[in-house]
Amino acid sequence: MQSLQSPEIQAFATGFPVTLMHAGLTVLILFIGSALYVLMTPHREIALIREGNSAAALSLGGVMLGLAIPLAVSMHASTSVIEIGIWGASTVVVQLLVFRVVDFILRGLPQRIQDGEVSAAALLVGAKLATAVILAAAVAG
Repeated sequence: MQSLQSPEIQAFATGFPVTLMHAGLTVLILFIGSALYVLMTPHREIALIREGNSAAALSLGGVMLGLAIPLAVSMHASTSVIEIGIWGASTVVVQLLVFRVVDFILRGLPQRIQDGEVSAAALLVGAKLATAVILAAAVAG
């Protein structure tokens, strides 16, 4: 029973619920951001993925990774749930704007992804990951 009284066990017992709360909020923001992306695309990404559309899968995977990178850094750099929420919301907004910019550059990106054009999806993923790395660095300060 002495080992249950150790400082390490006490630190874990104190810190674990906070860790779960921070991770839970971050994953929730990831899912909300991904859902917003799916809602703002004119095609139904999940249905396309179920039909075997590689461009849609690549695009949605890039969105999730593009959101997860700065979210992970914000969780690491933040000291409170509120801070994680603020950084998370701003990350989602910026990443959704990147989709619109790339769509403007590629003219008709949603249709190209719906048609299974992997090159268009790959460029979108590259833009999202580049933005994610820059956002992560900005969040880290």
